[in-house]
Amino acid sequence: MAKLVSKVYGDALFEEALKKQEVDALFEEVNSLQVIWHENQSLAELLNNPKIVKEDKIGIIKNIFGGRVSDDLMGFLAVIVDKGRQKEIPAICEYFINAVKEYKKIGVAHVASAVELNEGQKARLVEKLLNTTQYVDFEMDYQVDPSIIGGMVIRIGDRVVDSSIKTQIYELRRSLLKLQLT
Repeated sequence: MAKLVSKVYGDALFEEALKKQEVDALFEEVNSLQVIWHENQSLAELLNNPKIVKEDKIGIIKNIFGGRVSDDLMGFLAVIVDKGRQKEIPAICEYFINAVKEYKKIGVAHVASAVELNEGQKARLVEKLLNTTQYVDFEMDYQVDPSIIGGMVIRIGDRVVDSSIKTQIYELRRSLLKLQLT
């Protein structure tokens, strides 16, 4: 249900940004809103408090963000709170941010390697990803995971390329076990 809510509201915000040709401006605002939301758990707790009526919650939103965000985003937040969906604000922001990145053809790649990659390796990896995908730019997230032994695991959205030694050993083991069973 939460995914459906974030998709509906995120798509609505994205379509409005496209229609008004304010994708970049709204993208920056939503990014900032997401940071504020994650850093201020008390704000989320306050807005999720069932003892506070909707009108007061909308007033809180207007007091905090009024004059600091565009009227479009302010109105959007008021609608979300009015509909009782304030718990979904982080997911809606995340959905909108991802929609803008897809629109701008910016990929997000999560790379796990057994050892830290040097700058040359990172540059070659980005170049290879740009040449083999439809993206024009990438946001890279590098992590070191010694458990993969060697190679790397690259995740872009729901696609995974696993060239780790750990996986190769696992596949070899499975193949050998099949040989013994027949």
